[in-house]
Amino acid sequence: MLKVNKIHVGYGQSQVIRGASLELRHGETVAIMGRNGMGKTTLLKALIGILPIRSGSVELGGKDLTRLPSYERVARGLAYVPQGRMIFPFLTVEENIRTGLECTGEKEVPGYVYEFFPVLKEMGHRRGGNLSGGQQQMLAIARALVSNPRVLLLDEPTEGLQPSIIKEIAATLNRLKVERDLSVLVSEQVLSFAMEVADRFLIIERGEFVHEDVRSGVDRERIHAYLTV
Repeated sequence: MLKVNKIHVGYGQSQVIRGASLELRHGETVAIMGRNGMGKTTLLKALIGILPIRSGSVELGGKDLTRLPSYERVARGLAYVPQGRMIFPFLTVEENIRTGLECTGEKEVPGYVYEFFPVLKEMGHRRGGNLSGGQQQMLAIARALVSNPRVLLLDEPTEGLQPSIIKEIAATLNRLKVERDLSVLVSEQVLSFAMEVADRFLIIERGEFVHEDVRSGVDRERIHAYLTV
């Protein structure tokens, strides 16, 4: 579904992602794990087109996205939930979700969104900035979801959330993957959350993947060691 081939990404003279490659299969969830500053956010920003790729390639469903602007990547089937949610605080919940409809031509929020996130329907006329952190994360996912993506990119979705909300979001992501026929690429530091959602785990260190594991035989202690060193 998504193929990343030896991409290099950086800021100015600083090289952050160094020849990273990965493949995300149809219906699969892959967790990219690593400590702060290892390149997780930079990688996802490059995949969605916020940061330019200096070399290498990104393909979605066999189509090259490498030089496309972000909005065209969204139209082709990529969706992005940024770190920190980045919802529009002065727009209502419904208005926030509708900003994700730009590439579809639709005007109304699809009913399935509120089936996955019923709390958002209850708060449809409340300003986004007045929601709790967990509700804002749900809103950010809903906004991405209405663009009808094939691949959902999530950057640190559990950041600042309490454990009960983390479990709720994990359960919802697992439903979304099946019912909306999604593939999911998520950057994360919380191993318990990753274990709930991921089929495979990729560990990133200084912009390179240094370890891969699958859920059926995952070495939790080894992954934890990468996250805490």
